[in-house]
Amino acid sequence: MTTSTVPAAADGAAARAWPRPAPPLLALLPAWSALGLAVAVGRAPAAWWVVAGLALAAVAALDLVRLLRRPTPHVQRRTADTWPVGVERAVTLTVTGDARRQSVDVFDLHPGGWAMTGLPRRLALRRGQAASVDYALRADARGDFAFAGVQLRLQSPWRLWQQSRIAGAAQRVRVFPNFAPLAKFAMFSAEQASRLVGAHLKRRRGEGTDFHQMREYRVGDSLRQIDWKATSRARRLISREYQDEKNQQLVLLLDTGRRLLARDGALAHFDHVLDAALVVAYLALRQGDGVGLLATGGDGAWVPPRRGVGAIDELLRASYALQPQPVATDFLAAATELSLRQRRRALVMLVTNLRDEDMDDLLAAVAVLRRRHVVCVASLREGSLDEALAADVVDLPGAIRAGATAQYLAQRSAAHERLRGHGVMVLDVTCAQLAAALVEKYLAVKRDGLL
Repeated sequence: MTTSTVPAAADGAAARAWPRPAPPLLALLPAWSALGLAVAVGRAPAAWWVVAGLALAAVAALDLVRLLRRPTPHVQRRTADTWPVGVERAVTLTVTGDARRQSVDVFDLHPGGWAMTGLPRRLALRRGQAASVDYALRADARGDFAFAGVQLRLQSPWRLWQQSRIAGAAQRVRVFPNFAPLAKFAMFSAEQASRLVGAHLKRRRGEGTDFHQMREYRVGDSLRQIDWKATSRARRLISREYQDEKNQQLVLLLDTGRRLLARDGALAHFDHVLDAALVVAYLALRQGDGVGLLATGGDGAWVPPRRGVGAIDELLRASYALQPQPVATDFLAAATELSLRQRRRALVMLVTNLRDEDMDDLLAAVAVLRRRHVVCVASLREGSLDEALAADVVDLPGAIRAGATAQYLAQRSAAHERLRGHGVMVLDVTCAQLAAALVEKYLAVKRDGLL
């Protein structure tokens, strides 16, 4: 939680707009004009109109001077430096008055486009007293953003004028992927967290490559698990139990090109990809493996594999501002770069939205990667395709839409089969299924000893 404070003296002329007439003054002007009309038709002396005009001008000028001399209230904003995307958070504004009594309209200049409730608000301030405003704000995109101060609309003492002023300082915030699920996983074991994601785990008791513990023999244990020396000492059958090997490496290869600009719901495909990548990365780190990341296509980033749950912070910092760009991804160049950077054998999970026209480039990239690494390609499928195929056909446009969707999915399936024919693991999943599919495949690779 951070606080942004700027005293009133820091507000310069650039932070003040020129005062504007308030509704009471605008209401007096037509009254003065009506008096002039009465003078014009001989219903009132001309002196009345002149005296009324001079009095109105004098009162308005005096009220304007008093407004200009009125100090800008102190403003203090309390909000976090880091925000999760798509999650509503509270922001508190504390306004302290320096005048004897004044009415102030408050509006925070938050990043544009964010969903907001609770502003603007009108406050009645007294000298030295503070009033607080709480409002709710939801970030709708990842990246770096800024609050550009707080807009205050001050009323003159006689309420004939109003003036807009900017108080407080600009404050930068960083919007990360929603890390709440990762915090929730911390309360569970790696296996329990995997089940929470939705991964279907297939356990094979006692098998693995790293020694875990000694225990009593159980029906179903193989003879090679029996430790005969321990059995002789204990005078009962004792088995060795193994677990999956640790200190292996996982590299997430994320496509940031035009394929990931598609949207499912409120988020772009890349936001779903990033959320799922962080989930599988966190669980892999919990398993004792090292996790790295290479983003390619649009925005780029490289994080070498690191071990320890704390490495998730480095992955978050490197990826939170990544955005897909309307450019074609060069898969072969990405595979070459990864091969040069990652010398140790690893499970490489390439996440993209595969099209049949990408196949030649992707097959060449896979051939480069498979010389050293185990490769899995996760291909995102738009949820709207499944909906279009499942919809009832009641007219010709609907039949054409269903036929085109079926043909597209058939071409997509054929592209996946070509990849599988080259020994590549392929996941054809929707955004909602991606996290569970990645975790399940990662655990299956470890269980089968493919690394």
